[in-house]
Amino acid sequence: MTALEPQSINWQVTSNRRAHRTDRFSSQELILRRGQTFQFSVSLNRSLGRGDSLGFVVSTGPYPSESARTKAVLPLSNGTSRDGWSAQLVSNNDNVLTISISSPANAPIGRYTLSTQISSQGNDFVQKLGMFILLFNPWLQEDGVFMSNHAEREEYVQEDAGIIYVGSTNRIGMVGWNFGQFEEGILDICLSVLDHSLNFRRDPATDVARRNDPKYVGRVLSAMVNGNDDNGVISGNWSGNYTGGRDPRNWNGSVEILKEWKRSGFRPVRYGQCWVFAGTLNTVLRSFGIPSRVVTNFNSAHDTDRNLSVDVYYDPMGPMDKGSDSVWNFHVWNEGWFVRPDLGPLYNGWQVLDATPQERSQGVFQCGPASVTAIREGDVNLDFDMPFVFAEVNADRIAWIYDVHNNSQKPNSSDTHSIGRYISTKAVGTNSRMDITEKYKLQEGSSQERQVFEKALGKLKPHAAFGATSARHLVGEGREPSVSGKFKVTGILEVGKEVNMALILKNLTSDMKTVTVNMTAWTIVYNGTLVHEVWKDSVTISLDPEEEVQHPVKITYAQYEKYLKADNMIRTTAVCQASDEAEVLVERDIILDNPSLTLEVLDQARVQKPVNVQMLFSNPLDEPVKDCVLMVEGSGLLLGSLRIDVPTLRPKERSRVRFEILPTRSGTKQLLADFSCNKFPAIKAMLSIDVVE
Repeated sequence: MTALEPQSINWQVTSNRRAHRTDRFSSQELILRRGQTFQFSVSLNRSLGRGDSLGFVVSTGPYPSESARTKAVLPLSNGTSRDGWSAQLVSNNDNVLTISISSPANAPIGRYTLSTQISSQGNDFVQKLGMFILLFNPWLQEDGVFMSNHAEREEYVQEDAGIIYVGSTNRIGMVGWNFGQFEEGILDICLSVLDHSLNFRRDPATDVARRNDPKYVGRVLSAMVNGNDDNGVISGNWSGNYTGGRDPRNWNGSVEILKEWKRSGFRPVRYGQCWVFAGTLNTVLRSFGIPSRVVTNFNSAHDTDRNLSVDVYYDPMGPMDKGSDSVWNFHVWNEGWFVRPDLGPLYNGWQVLDATPQERSQGVFQCGPASVTAIREGDVNLDFDMPFVFAEVNADRIAWIYDVHNNSQKPNSSDTHSIGRYISTKAVGTNSRMDITEKYKLQEGSSQERQVFEKALGKLKPHAAFGATSARHLVGEGREPSVSGKFKVTGILEVGKEVNMALILKNLTSDMKTVTVNMTAWTIVYNGTLVHEVWKDSVTISLDPEEEVQHPVKITYAQYEKYLKADNMIRTTAVCQASDEAEVLVERDIILDNPSLTLEVLDQARVQKPVNVQMLFSNPLDEPVKDCVLMVEGSGLLLGSLRIDVPTLRPKERSRVRFEILPTRSGTKQLLADFSCNKFPAIKAMLSIDVVE
């Protein structure tokens, strides 16, 4: 008899992928989910004889081993499987064997090789049959990432476009983001993110074995999506100067970033800011099958010294760039959904993962997973990075006045409720904003919420509590202020127009008050980086008892034009002092609106039929705008991205640009556009398009 050998194999890719819910991936590989069976058939050169035995070997990573559970040897059996890998003979017709293989629900994810092990005529040999990719399985109750709600699973695993909230507490804005986890080549790049991690380079065998654990994978990804320690995906830049890269506001999604990272030989892509890191991490998590969402925290504290307070500094003239703490107008991170057997079932569910490089954790810029339940309960002693994330949503904000003459500083005010507001994520199945603040903290200002804060502070003692509480108590020693102030916007806030505001001062006493006021306006980056002072004014105002006066603030376009960043943010500050009393600080960040960019689809969109889209933009300025570029992308609507150079626009001129897209999938798809020119660095638009078969 001739030796038994396989001649051809049918992977049954279409039916397997449908059963494993991986049929949306555009690559034609065999992509499977763990804990679920898959079938394939092997044609042999002859029928199985008595002296023949057939088995299979699955392995992953460069050093597969059975002890590390990165390799399994599966004899062909007729019985059903136990909790490990197993292979079963389903049928045997005319030398064609149909085999069913099942994987454990806690197998490491990644690329696998499947080989056959044949004993025939006294000879043993192993022959490679092919490769498959194994992912997490949120449809399977035994998997640690299981999500029971169908609508949530569709949103958090299968949705490839989303919305990220940006702006400030008094002006919440949104940008569309193309996650694109199913696009050509993206899953492959996401897997290579794991293979470039420090852990893999130090000890590949252990790293691959630990890829069975979503919390391990999530933590590694939070380190790898930033390029700080490990040639990760994105290089961060908050300076306001983005030469040598792309302004972070210009990206429309993760697909271009991940492709660029691979194309450059895995060098960090320049540049990103928090929502870019979060959008990209979300793509990788969803591609692997970990349910995930992008979350924005407004007035987000960056506490560098673990004392649950952020210190911000002023001198008598205005804001200072001093100290390492900061308050970001908004900060964006991710939540991944999985169990926490290391902490206990109470802490299962949403976990914060943050790829923005803010602080080192275990020597590396990585953050999380931090259980959202633990944050709400103040359990800052639990893994991972809980004190930092707790402070982001709960820290007290302490303002200090710095005296240059005698190099001293005194606390001016303590604010316990401004940090951690309007915590937001896109709602399931719609484009509306869902507020999830109550998942992170108890009712702001309630006694229970303060108790959680004190509990957290106590757990961080001894080093934290003393410094923090002493500053907090010092603040309370001053007398009540005799004047109050606030900035009121009195005109429209648009780029290209004059900014009109008023400082409203009120005398709270029944005495006359003379107040000296030093006012400044700075353009800023959203994380509070001061870019350039664009306006200042000093006045002395006399106030009758209980009188309220308005002092106008006018900032012309000529004053701010050169220094406004894509954030469109200006910080106005007034330091007000009545005689020898403590200063009263008044501050307001304003956001200027961009002119609108309109997208409209000119025909019914159908799969595989080109359709025209039109962009409309009017130059609102009294001067020309040049160097205009339109960047368009959208998963399922066009392959890759489209770059269109738009001719210079004369003052007040209206531009109309038509371009063609070719939808590849039916359903509601999101088209994203970014228009940039010398006067407007990043104008955004998005359009939902219903594509029919």
